[in-house]
Amino acid sequence: MSTDAVLRALAEPRRRDILRLLSEGEKAVGRLAEEFDVTRSAVSQHLRVLQDAGLVAQRTVGTRHLYRTLPEGLAGLREFLDETWAASLDAARRLAESEADVDDDEEARRASA
Repeated sequence: MSTDAVLRALAEPRRRDILRLLSEGEKAVGRLAEEFDVTRSAVSQHLRVLQDAGLVAQRTVGTRHLYRTLPEGLAGLREFLDETWAASLDAARRLAESEADVDDDEEARRASA
């Protein structure tokens, strides 16, 4: 799934909470709904968004719909964050090095004066 779809799905705090609960293990819609002050239908809608984003999978056992997380659904987001973090660290390193060069030049001027 796309990183944009994952970010949109995770933008809603309740969906993040549902994902956290599912990270503990597979759960039925009814069990998830007990954790929130919304209807089962609302939880089902949130689960649909998470499923469409590739973050959760659903299986049916009899009349029960069980949901679990799909860790691979976060792979694109993880890659995006890793790249962004690496680029930010590289920029910070270059800035620190350029400031160190300025400080060295200033010290050299003072010493020669």
